[in-house]
Amino acid sequence: QVQLVESGGGLVQDGGSLRLSCAASGSIFEINSMGWYRQAPGKQRELVAAITSGGTTNYADFVKGRFTISRDNAKNTVYLQMNNLKPEDTAVYYCNAGGVRTPRSPRYGMDYWGKGTLVTVSS
Repeated sequence: QVQLVESGGGLVQDGGSLRLSCAASGSIFEINSMGWYRQAPGKQRELVAAITSGGTTNYADFVKGRFTISRDNAKNTVYLQMNNLKPEDTAVYYCNAGGVRTPRSPRYGMDYWGKGTLVTVSS
């Protein structure tokens, strides 16, 4: 069973920075993509940033120039450095691992989600 554990959320002031981490554990052959999504109260979950095993990144327009996603494939860990945070960035941030191949599913990759970590930006 694959588990994703996020850390690094918290309360920060407008303009501040936080770094989120997400580590995937379990019997894992390969993780195709890892990323971060967020969900604010009353809104749908949305993509923040994602990165493939080869290092290709994808960012939502609202975080370009402020957030940086990175990944350590050897540790099955993804990071999100968030700078110049704004009150509208307040949300629960969820880690996603996509296309995960395991001994139970060696051919077809499956998706997994973390439980989320709360980021609150005060004005």
